[in-house]
Amino acid sequence: MSLRAIGEGHISSIEFRSGVVDQLGNIEIDKPKQHAVTGTKRAPIYDKLVFQAKLEELEAMNDITRLCLDPLPMHFTFEELEAAILDLDNQGIDRTIAFQTIKIMHWLASSNYRSSFPPDSELSERVIFPQGPTESHGMEDARFVRFTENDGTVVYYATYTAYDGVKILPQLIETTDFISFRMATLNGKAAQNKGIALFPRKIGDRYAAVSRQDNENNYLMLSDNVRFWTEAERIQIPARPWELIQIGNSGSPLETEAGWLVITHGVGPMRRYTLGAILLDLEDPSRVIGHLREPLLVPNEHERDGYVPNVVYSCGGMIHNDLLVIPYGFSDMGAAVASASVDDVLTALTG
Repeated sequence: MSLRAIGEGHISSIEFRSGVVDQLGNIEIDKPKQHAVTGTKRAPIYDKLVFQAKLEELEAMNDITRLCLDPLPMHFTFEELEAAILDLDNQGIDRTIAFQTIKIMHWLASSNYRSSFPPDSELSERVIFPQGPTESHGMEDARFVRFTENDGTVVYYATYTAYDGVKILPQLIETTDFISFRMATLNGKAAQNKGIALFPRKIGDRYAAVSRQDNENNYLMLSDNVRFWTEAERIQIPARPWELIQIGNSGSPLETEAGWLVITHGVGPMRRYTLGAILLDLEDPSRVIGHLREPLLVPNEHERDGYVPNVVYSCGGMIHNDLLVIPYGFSDMGAAVASASVDDVLTALTG
């Protein structure tokens, strides 16, 4: 599981823990190593169409960006981009005129990168520390999911909130081995706000995600490309007393025979954060077919006090046999693991 680590200057990073859930439902977390290691940053191979599309979204496509990008191959390196920028001098472009455009291209290129760890490092030693300009003040709320492509290929994705000290942006992590990670900007008008969580497989040949577009309600997003999101449909509004201020998801939907089980969080009176759940139709996840009447998890007397009091929050769970396992954080002071019978939760959702 992933954890949010908060260090000096309140900068958030991402770290990991491993453990075992046995047949009886007992949960044991492995003891972490004493030392941590950060990844080595490397530039990826850039896709020109994706790069251009993001510049269009940033309203930064102009004659200067075209002069730089047009000569480049469809897949180019950071060195090739730098050479194209330097070639502006040979084309008589005044650097004072091109300064802002060049700055945006550098910003975009630096926001997409790879981070690799020593293969012999332990999982609990690896810390994904902010290395891009969009996340200079923190990487928050990573929602990891084991994603299975239509051909059976497995990749792990995670959306996270990048914070640069002024604004937030949703970004994407991709890995197959938890040794090498790729960080990428998300694109499209629906790729905004916090809390995007991908479904573990495609729905009707399209990527799907739950999100919160407006700081209040839950939405469903569909896309042909995991990095581009332009469609968002509202599927849930606050309806229970314990979620009247706002709602959001608490991780990727979990597939059951009854439907997609989505762990949610709700903010109620006194800004108390609790966990709830909804059930979405398997074939049409825009249909909410179940909604818990009472919270699934609330902060107990030992979890109420902390840096951010009265909060329980999760970024994902899993189903093991008939057991719903939910790692969660409380009041920005600690983490724990809760479990419940899947059948009991589904009965409460549909009863």
